[in-house]
Amino acid sequence: MMASQTSLPGTIRKLDEVVVNRIAAGEVIQRPANALKEMIENCLDAKATNIQVTVKQGGLKLLQIQDNGTGIRKEDMSIVCERFTTSKLQSFDDLNSIATYGFRGEALASISHVAHVTITTRTADSKCAFRAQFIDGKLKEAVKPCAGNIGTQITVEDLFYNINTRRKALKSPSEEHAKVSEVVSRYAVHNSRVGFTLKKYGESSADVRTPPNSSAVHNIRTIYGPSIAKELVEIEHEDSRLCFKVHGFVTNANYSTKKCTMLLFINHRLVDSTALRKSLDTVYQAYLPKNSHPFMYLSLEIAPQNVDVNVHPTKHEVHFLHEDAIIESVQTAVEAKLLGSNSSRTFYTQALLPGVSFTEDDKASSSGSGDKTYAHHMVRTDSKEQKLDTFLRAPTTQGAGSSNQVSTTNREGRADRNEDNSAIEVFIDKEQTTSSKEDTEPKTQQKQRQIKLSSVLSLQQTVKDDAHKGLTEMFRNHKFVGCVNEEFSLIQHQTMLFLVNTTTVSKELFYQILLFDFGNFGNLRLSEPAPIYELAMLALDLEESGWIEADGPKEDLATYIVDFLSSKREMLEDYFSMEIDQNGNLCTVPMLLENFVPDMDGLPMYILRLATEVDWDVEKICFESFARETSNFYCVKKSLFVPTTESVDKYKWCTEHVLYPALRTSILPPSSLANDSSILQIANLPDLYKVFERC
Repeated sequence: MMASQTSLPGTIRKLDEVVVNRIAAGEVIQRPANALKEMIENCLDAKATNIQVTVKQGGLKLLQIQDNGTGIRKEDMSIVCERFTTSKLQSFDDLNSIATYGFRGEALASISHVAHVTITTRTADSKCAFRAQFIDGKLKEAVKPCAGNIGTQITVEDLFYNINTRRKALKSPSEEHAKVSEVVSRYAVHNSRVGFTLKKYGESSADVRTPPNSSAVHNIRTIYGPSIAKELVEIEHEDSRLCFKVHGFVTNANYSTKKCTMLLFINHRLVDSTALRKSLDTVYQAYLPKNSHPFMYLSLEIAPQNVDVNVHPTKHEVHFLHEDAIIESVQTAVEAKLLGSNSSRTFYTQALLPGVSFTEDDKASSSGSGDKTYAHHMVRTDSKEQKLDTFLRAPTTQGAGSSNQVSTTNREGRADRNEDNSAIEVFIDKEQTTSSKEDTEPKTQQKQRQIKLSSVLSLQQTVKDDAHKGLTEMFRNHKFVGCVNEEFSLIQHQTMLFLVNTTTVSKELFYQILLFDFGNFGNLRLSEPAPIYELAMLALDLEESGWIEADGPKEDLATYIVDFLSSKREMLEDYFSMEIDQNGNLCTVPMLLENFVPDMDGLPMYILRLATEVDWDVEKICFESFARETSNFYCVKKSLFVPTTESVDKYKWCTEHVLYPALRTSILPPSSLANDSSILQIANLPDLYKVFERC
């Protein structure tokens, strides 16, 4: 009986050479950044002192690199893009002492199998340059003479034009450009003697530009920013027993970021080591806030015979002898350096932003126009705006749901204090306030000083652009029905009844007030200055802070918070009406709404998050994150304490007569509120009639 066709073994055939080469190319060249890395290493092997990179569509359309190195001889041009052709390796034994980046002769060959490659090169002893085009590792046509400078220019066009699946699997051009920029940046830091330039095709400005004969620290400052550069400490360590030495720069305990950045070079080759990164990150856990990480640049030099660089097609990974011992030795060196720098930390004051005054006299006239705010500007003079509510005295200025005892003082100094003096008390300083005016812009005030910071104007525009038209109309014309509890309220618009999450909506309200009233807040002055150190210690005792023993002693963290916020004293007072005295005490917080005081139980956590969660380095991000943290503190929250009859009356009055009137005039609801269940329609009058008709 004959065997079926399916049971017969397949015939083994030798793959076509083109298929073999494209498979190999796919292993070596995975994306534009891989191709660029290989070409940069060739430039460095050619002793280049200046390398210029030009990309188009993230390197997918065009990836061009030009150097002033030794160039390629005309006689070698015919085989330069063939596999396993190299000037850096003669025998297998040479792998044991390889001292160059390239050694396999696969980079240009792999690129030529997945892209159109043009090479223009000239050596020092040549009278002219020569140009050649390559496809699948072979010359497309004869090498031609042309004009050109000493060095080599390699142009790679239409990467992966013949492998659609690989091209489609790549990220967007912007993400690929970011990968390319990362490769150039890292090599620029490590090879500071070489000048690097990266720019997009057709643009005059460069994304990365470093001068020749620079230094690693200077290039870190140029590429990654001064906030990192000023916090660097130098690492210098050598271990003769393990035959290695390490040199580099890491940030000290003053700097932290949400993502660990490690530039690692082993024998001058850019690689990655997850084990080393994790071990060093563990060291920093004792010095940085939770979920914060450092910036590190390390260059390890290990005896060449102890390193195997031929373990991965992209040469992104290397293996070396005594790996665990070397990592432990590096970890110990970094830890010793951090321990030394931790005993003498330096705290920098932030450079004054535009609009911040230098002297007390300047502060008094920092309104921009220099006009004084007169008494008649602080009251309503139009009789049409009078309402019965104007003649009703507020039972309290207590923030909704707050369990703190609060005292209010009018401008003549009369005080109506609660008998319980153990809690945080505040009185309202109205001297900087102005009456609000109803219009379509959130919280527009009379006689405000003009804030022209582009970062603030940009944040304001973002709020306007994201405003939901339907919700804006609803809040402008709603009628308040009543409170369900501290967290939810009922409002009516036209014939519909809505359940509104007051916590979420008030958080957005205060965020927008902080942006549109920027630099024009009144003061809520604490009855007694509150020590920031004690507030920080209270916050660190809370489970919400996330403090663990690895973060270091609470006392050290609290001291850091005092010093850090004190260093921002002038900006906090000028822009946000937060006064911190010379002794590190908090004296005032901003008054965002008339007759509203935030729940002071949240003050310790607010102070902690200002120091740890606000990004103080970038102006726009700083103001945005500050406003978010402040709105989270001010928003109406469900009380952690058992409500009493008095506290219920307070939050109900504040919600109805302070918060929701402000929502009517001072909020542009973002589109997210329409989709996150913060506002739910629970009844509609026409639908109710239909129900009654069926009864």
